[in-house]
This record gives sequence, structure tokens and C-alpha cells, in this order.
Amino acid sequence: MEQKDRFKALPSVDAVLQRLGNGIGEFPRSLVVQETRAVIERRRKALAGGREATGESVEEEVRRRLESLLQPSLRRVINATGVILHTNLGRAPLGAWAPVCGYSNLEYDLSAGSRGKRDVHVSGWLERLLGCPGMVVNNNAAAVFLALHELAAGGEVVISRGELIEIGEGFRIPEIMQRSGVVLREVGTTNRTHIDDYRDAINERTRLLMRVHRSNFRLVGFTAQPPLEQLAALARERSLPLYEDLGSGCVVDLRPYGVDEPLAQDSLQAGVDLISFSGDKLLGGPQAGILAGRRDLIARLRKNPMFRALRVDKLTYQALENTLRAVVLERFQEIPALAMIMEPAERIRARAESIAKRIPGAEVVPGESVVGGGSTPAQSIQTWLIALAGDAVELEKKLRSATPPVIARIDRDRVVIDLRTVLPSDEDDLVQALSK
Repeated sequence: MEQKDRFKALPSVDAVLQRLGNGIGEFPRSLVVQETRAVIERRRKALAGGREATGESVEEEVRRRLESLLQPSLRRVINATGVILHTNLGRAPLGAWAPVCGYSNLEYDLSAGSRGKRDVHVSGWLERLLGCPGMVVNNNAAAVFLALHELAAGGEVVISRGELIEIGEGFRIPEIMQRSGVVLREVGTTNRTHIDDYRDAINERTRLLMRVHRSNFRLVGFTAQPPLEQLAALARERSLPLYEDLGSGCVVDLRPYGVDEPLAQDSLQAGVDLISFSGDKLLGGPQAGILAGRRDLIARLRKNPMFRALRVDKLTYQALENTLRAVVLERFQEIPALAMIMEPAERIRARAESIAKRIPGAEVVPGESVVGGGSTPAQSIQTWLIALAGDAVELEKKLRSATPPVIARIDRDRVVIDLRTVLPSDEDDLVQALSK
């Protein structure tokens, strides 16, 4: 069939609607028309490009596209990769919680019967946890921007050259500093910065001393940086605030479980005036940026007009409140990310052996899990893996197509399942997917 004949063979919108008949009654007619036109136009462009149409009819494709609209785009998946804070899978997995339906007291003081402040739902927990006032914005990049914009806009910020880092999606410290209206004053060298480097850089335009935790890489060898206590003493001597961006935001001592990250509380006790960190990394909560420190500095940040633009909604406050409550009460098993880090390797081995018995060709082998999410570089946690027999590429694809999807990894030409990141409530679904 020549190309012009193929164009003529394309049905009209009305013809497709007639063939669909009453089979699409649950969809608005305007939507059906829109999808039909899109399918016909896509096929017309394919023919113009010399490509053949798919095997299904126009009506079948329209019906398939309409039915796909009934399925949510954001779906639950089973993370079997062994990466606990998997950026592509939502970073820290949230524990079970039910959103407050209907109205809520988000900005209403029930005791006074008048307007309240939305951050009251977490501020008390932050102060109990960190020993100082705190506040929340929508992510840690926003926290960095707000801190710099309020405390140093129009002036200079002194920072070590070795801390001008880049994190995911092109977020670079020098660029966020420029956007916030401050002048970058870098000191020292990539690998070594001394307290005198900071002291010599301070001038009448200096507004802030800044420390950035290198949470996504390690600098080893011939290196040096002044301890926080020394930097804090210099800041007090020159009447300047000291601000530290901690990135990952570790608030629980995880060293007994193989994760060595600085604690937010230790920075504050060392004399840092203001800290910021992520809510959805080692804290184990929802995406958020947390700022905490001196009461007068937090008060200034609250009054900054950008705070309203960067604030979080009621769902984030509810999830964050649940997370902070569990941390303060030391109910770490209620925070999936912390529970995964703390789970002993031998318990994972027992879980893996129980499942492997039901899967033909599967064997249990030693392996390593990682925290991920730009946290704890060059650190891993011992684990045990279920290694599957068969075509690794095909198996990985089939698992990814399961309901719910199982996201695994390929290691040494075999698909491996790391149960450290598989929630116990997901095990039955995992076994069903593996059995198929």
C-alpha cells in the first residue's frame, strides 16, 4: 500500500467514536475525543516518517490509553536494591501513616480559638531533639538559600575551597550562594584549610562563616580543616554567625551499625550558631529542609519573605511530626530507614534463606548494602543477598513489570535481591513476583 493510501486508511474521529460505542461510558466524551485525535495524529506523523503503524487498531489504542488514565502514576514499589535512601525511589521510605482527611488545625490554635502558626506541629519536637529552636522549609537546598539570603545577602560569606561541593541534579554551593545574593569568599585549598585562612579573609563586608559537610564524597590523604570548636571561637571573636550545612542530617548515633556520620547535636554543642539538614535522608522522614540554632537567628529566618515561598504543606508537617516523635521517643523501628540500617546481617540472612527455599535455582550469598541518597560515601553495611538463576536482563525487566514493581539490581551477571531494603510487609508480594 502506498503512503497516500495509508493516510486515507486512517479513520476519522467520528468513526472511531462510533466503533468504541458504549464501551467507554465512564470517560467524559471530551476526553475520549482528545485521546482519539492524539492517536490519529501520532499515526499520521509515523506514516509521514515512513514508520509502520502498530498492530493494534486505533480503537484499541484509544481504549488502552484511556484505561491507563485510571492508574496512578505514583505507585508503591518494592526496593530490593539494598540502597536504603534510594533517590529515584523517594529516598527515605515512610512508615505507615494515614493523612488527616478533611480539615485540620494546620494554622489554628485550638486552645486560644484563634489563628496559629503551622510550624508549631514540629517545633517542639525539634527543640526536644536538638536542644534549640528549629523550623522547616521544603528541602535542604531551600534551607541553604534561606539562611544565606537572610544572614548574608549583600555581604561576603567565608567558606573553605574544599567545601564548594555539588550534590544531585546540579545543585552547587557556589551557585546557590550567588543566587541568594551573597559574595563567595573561598579560602584555603582543595585539601587543606587552616583557621588562619578564615581569620585573614574576614573584613568589614563579611557577614557569615560557613561550613559544608562533604556528605557525598570523602577527602583523604594530606588534608586539614579546623575543628568546629575553633571555627566557632573565631566567629564569636569577630561577632559573626557560624552556619553549617550538614546535608544528610544524622540525629541518631549510627556508628554501632556501621554508619559514621556527624551528629547534628554535636555541631550545635561545638558552638555552631545555625545548622541545616535534610528531612528525608538519615532522619528518615519526608522531603524537608530543617534549620535549627540560635533563637534570634531562627526568628530572623521566619520573618524573611522567602520563608512563605519555601514553606511546606500539611502532609509534610504530619509525616515529619510522626518521624520526630519516633526519634525523640527512640522508637526507631517505626522509622523504616533507621530500622533497615539497624537490622543485623544474620537476621537478613535468615529472611533470605526462608525465601530462597521457595524459589527454584536461588541461592543466598554475602553482599553489601549502602545508605545512598548522597550520604555516607565509601561506607557499606554487611548483608545477605538472594541471587537468582537465569537471564539477568530479562529477569530484572520482568520483576520491574510485576505488580507491585520489584526494583532489583544486577551483580556479576545475576539478579540479586537485598532484603535489607524490603519491608517485611512487602515480602509476600516479593515472593509472588519471584515465583512467577
